[in-house]
Amino acid sequence: MMRRVSLLWSLVALLSALVVAGCGGGDSGGSGDASKPNAGAGGVQVGEGKQGGALTFLTAGDVDYMDPGQTYYSFAYQINYAVNRPLYSYKPGEADKPVPDVAASDPELSSDNKQITIKLKSGIKFSPPVDREVTSKDVKYAIERAFTTNVPSGYSTSYFAEIEGAPASPVPISKLKPFAGLETPDDQTLIIKLTKAVAPRVAAALVMPITMPVPEEYASKFDAENPTTYDQQVAFTGPYMVKNDAQGKLVGRQPGKRIELVRNPNWDKSTDYRSAFLDSITIEEGNDDLTVASRRTLSGQDLICCDSGQPPISILKQASEDFADQLGRTSAGGTRWIALNSTIKPFDNVNVRRALWAAFDRDALRLTRGGEFIGPIAQGFIPPGIPGFEESGGEKGFTDVDFTQNPKGDLELAKKYMMEAKKDGVPVSADGKYAGSEKFLTIATNADPGAQTAQVAQGEFEKLGFNLNFRKVPQDTLYTKFCGVPKAAVAICPNVGWFKDFNDPESLLLPTFSGDAIKPAGNVNWTQLDDPKINAAMKKAAVTTGDDRNQAWADINKMIVEQAPGIPYSWDDNVQLAAKNVAAPMNAYFGGIDLSFTSIK
Repeated sequence: MMRRVSLLWSLVALLSALVVAGCGGGDSGGSGDASKPNAGAGGVQVGEGKQGGALTFLTAGDVDYMDPGQTYYSFAYQINYAVNRPLYSYKPGEADKPVPDVAASDPELSSDNKQITIKLKSGIKFSPPVDREVTSKDVKYAIERAFTTNVPSGYSTSYFAEIEGAPASPVPISKLKPFAGLETPDDQTLIIKLTKAVAPRVAAALVMPITMPVPEEYASKFDAENPTTYDQQVAFTGPYMVKNDAQGKLVGRQPGKRIELVRNPNWDKSTDYRSAFLDSITIEEGNDDLTVASRRTLSGQDLICCDSGQPPISILKQASEDFADQLGRTSAGGTRWIALNSTIKPFDNVNVRRALWAAFDRDALRLTRGGEFIGPIAQGFIPPGIPGFEESGGEKGFTDVDFTQNPKGDLELAKKYMMEAKKDGVPVSADGKYAGSEKFLTIATNADPGAQTAQVAQGEFEKLGFNLNFRKVPQDTLYTKFCGVPKAAVAICPNVGWFKDFNDPESLLLPTFSGDAIKPAGNVNWTQLDDPKINAAMKKAAVTTGDDRNQAWADINKMIVEQAPGIPYSWDDNVQLAAKNVAAPMNAYFGGIDLSFTSIK
């Protein structure tokens, strides 16, 4: 017996409405206009706009990947959802329910929650040089390749491991093989069979890039290399594409410099909900001084900014007061924190980690991103509006966990925890400070506001005697070369944050704090927390439903907080800017301007 998943997505609608409500007001200050959760710049309604024109997007960094099988970061999502199409996706201004994209209708779930059936649209074609219609086999291949070592997805084994035939281990398989649980009885039907009753969670995750079609006959030769070179040869399905040559090489991409998006000549508007007003979009990278880039945007023409999800504080204040119609904001649906590598001494000691949380002036950290204007101080790792947030104590958090209770910092309590760590052999002075002589490798972003956050964090570490080997790199490099690569042995990552993959607490906690989710590359468990009790609780919660599910993940949230693997400091909104002549709706899913609906006035 099959049932459509509309009931599930009605629940998603309710949860997304809570996201909106949770981001407005409270004792810690509001984070935006709750009545306009996806307010864009320019004052034009979604779907309205002028056809034509060229836009320039000023950014500091690059995307992590153009390959939909590998991409996992917000800025790359912002680009990928303009050039590619997943099975389901979100319209700007409609964060309550995903809409069919490559899919033709809502997914159907079996009564035992172990099977999902998806019908695909006809008429969707790949860009040149593939030039053929998309079929269900292209989605099947896209999912399977993301489980291989050559295509290291950051989340395939977190959200899709229950597909029959998928690797039982979180370690990717060395060679692609067909999964028995992915069936394609015809070109417009995909059946997903699961080993566990987790169909609601898997169905909710079908909005992710792993479901963007990939043509096997074209991509397999690139995927045979380690790592795959498909990232430079992508065949696109969206209204836009990265400019390429006759062989498919992305000549319009110069990593670290620019990405040129042009119209996909094979895109058929009748198959898509996107407006796609613009003729071209140029992502101009290397704008490390986002203050300059922001001012250039506010005073210029045909520009948007910035990839960080937030302009510098001085610009944010000015824009909110003097350029309100050029500022777009949307609920981020996530948490920012300072990650402590729990495998590196002395951060392997829970009392050291608790001492740091107790000592940190988290309000000072939040001030680097906008203070009360941008949102409440984070007290845990489930943000407002996500199921499990209220069960976690709401904005007050877990009031029985003492080291979380003073956002301004409590040095006396920190000293108490440091003296406990001393009993475990950690070198601690009589005044409760770390007495070791080493400097801890710290990788920070080189662009504001993250650079300012990292600088403040450095001072907070020094209060307890920790000296840092402080390095600044572009945000994409921070993830792909350092913090996302365990063998890089980074002790502190002060600029990490995790935002909803979909509206479920599992998507917030499992990839980031499950020991089973740690990967050699593309790793997002930046703290490398691997607690057997937490791992076991997550496996049990994954198949729990209803109110019990919310409470189960809230309990896990508390377990993580008690381990203090990181220091959370902000539940904030994302803010981007547009020039006066640009209408730029925000999309709450990836937390930025939706390029597929942006237009020149």
